[in-house]
Amino acid sequence: MSCAAPKAPAGEEKKTSWPEVVGKSIEEAKEIILKDMPDADIFVLPAGSPVTLDFRSNRVRIFVDTVASTPHIG
Repeated sequence: MSCAAPKAPAGEEKKTSWPEVVGKSIEEAKEIILKDMPDADIFVLPAGSPVTLDFRSNRVRIFVDTVASTPHIG
């Protein structure tokens, strides 16, 4: 098993992180990531979720912790 970054076409460096999606909606983030990496298997998880430590070159995890609307009873 290798932890090396995935291979990219000659002269191109394959992205391994997307800091530009911080603050965007989940759908916007997915769209940007999939544009750069069409074969990405994207998982959306609550911040602080336990995750496996195995490396998968096509897995991208998006951690979220924002309350989107006012919680209410009912």
